[in-house]
Amino acid sequence: MDSRIFQLLLLGIFIVLFMDEVIRICNSCAVYDGHKCEKSMRSCWKFNSVMLNRSCRTDHFYYNDRLSGRYLFRHTTLSCETCQEGMVQVFHDLLRETFCCTDTDRCNDPDDNQDTARPYVSMDQDRII
Repeated sequence: MDSRIFQLLLLGIFIVLFMDEVIRICNSCAVYDGHKCEKSMRSCWKFNSVMLNRSCRTDHFYYNDRLSGRYLFRHTTLSCETCQEGMVQVFHDLLRETFCCTDTDRCNDPDDNQDTARPYVSMDQDRII
């Protein structure tokens, strides 16, 4: 029994000491509509051990508006999945734009999209959405 407690103690110390270098924490949301996550915003984590697996992933989805001929913002997904930046046409009228970030923990900020409009809030008030 004592060896099991000692192993758990060592595991806890290892995680705390190497958390900044070994573990990356990202935001996770299945559908972010530009203002709020449909379900609760969660966290996900991944190991920083492999060079290709170090990033947090942000996918912006756009749909083709046939009247204007432009792609308009639909929603965003945030995840810890393996990431490769670029744009892919998922269906004939749906476009996915993928961003990867490796800067800091929770670097996949959903409010970082310039294609969505924000409600005006004066500087005197706190902006809580």
